[in-house]
Amino acid sequence: MELQVLISKKGTKVVTATNLHAALQLNNDHYAANIKRWLGDIYGFSDGIRKPEKMKDFATRKLRDQAIMNDYYLSVELAKLISLNSKSKVKQKYAKWLSAMEDKIEDGELLTQRQVLSALELAKAMSLMSSQITCERKHLKRYESINGGIANNWWKYRESVLGYSTEKLKDRLRRIGINAQSKSQRQMLLILDKYETIRTGVIDFLMAMGKGDQYARNMGDLAKKWAEELQLEIHDDRKGQNIFSTTINTDLIKELRQIKDVGRRPALQAS
Repeated sequence: MELQVLISKKGTKVVTATNLHAALQLNNDHYAANIKRWLGDIYGFSDGIRKPEKMKDFATRKLRDQAIMNDYYLSVELAKLISLNSKSKVKQKYAKWLSAMEDKIEDGELLTQRQVLSALELAKAMSLMSSQITCERKHLKRYESINGGIANNWWKYRESVLGYSTEKLKDRLRRIGINAQSKSQRQMLLILDKYETIRTGVIDFLMAMGKGDQYARNMGDLAKKWAEELQLEIHDDRKGQNIFSTTINTDLIKELRQIKDVGRRPALQAS
């Protein structure tokens, strides 16, 4: 039997315990005992060594006849860890497959409905220039924290992540007859492609949260498309204008300005 990845009501990728048990070719008579062990064991999750948590790593799957067999929805990460810890002869095959699926989810290749909506909210939040600047600073602080407090290569590193450099932007401005002297990257982008500032802000935000660069770029690209579709305006709210419209998630604005620790999740989860 092949293992199937399903999409939960919240847009999360999951597998069922019964399907995983069958795919691993484990004895059906041992299902109840195996499930009890699976959900009570300790694993090395990406966020620490712990037991699986209900509604985070697994959830009960409601069946018409629950008395026959209890079933559960398992996160892709938990399913992978279970496979590795099992005595199945094919555990390596499915552990590798689930690991690859997990990478796709993390990189944003498989975006959930929740992530798509998160990109929309982030696009709106990044229409405020103060949000863009805050996230750039938070990204810099994270870079310093993982490089021994040194930020010598910050701009070169950030340019490699974003896909453009100051010199390239200046060259583009010169080509259209605009003097780029004394202009910041943000000022140049506002002239060349204002929605790129939203993409940049989202990437800075997610990488400040400890997300991978590929995932951050994918979400940034999606946020930019949302901004273009909605024709969002970029507001310099540092000047005191009253621009907080009801369409902007003000709770998210407050959260992204208070990021302190890498891995702390904002009110609007982006993954």
